Amino acid sequence: MVSLTLNLDEQTFEKMSRYSWINWSEIARVEMRKREIFEKSLKQKKISNEDWKFCEAIDWHPVDELPLKAGLIRRLKLARKEQTVKLKHVNDIFT
Repeated sequence: MVSLTLNLDEQTFEKMSRYSWINWSEIARVEMRKREIFEKSLKQKKISNEDWKFCEAIDWHPVDELPLKAGLIRRLKLARKEQTVKLKHVNDIFT
């Protein structure tokens, strides 16, 4: 197995040291795999079964990394401005 050494500033090293139970190598491997899957999905517009299983196992999907579309942002802003109704009981939803 190959070893990789990173140079970190003192502040980052101190923060990481506080979480000694975290396997930073595993986090790096997962993030690199996610990046690889993301880039492949942009190019190929599809995901292999193996990559799909990985994504499901970590509850992540490449579309999670894409920016929100302008139309969706507009609809969310409009929905935020709409008047809300306060209910006293869940049954009031159906009346």
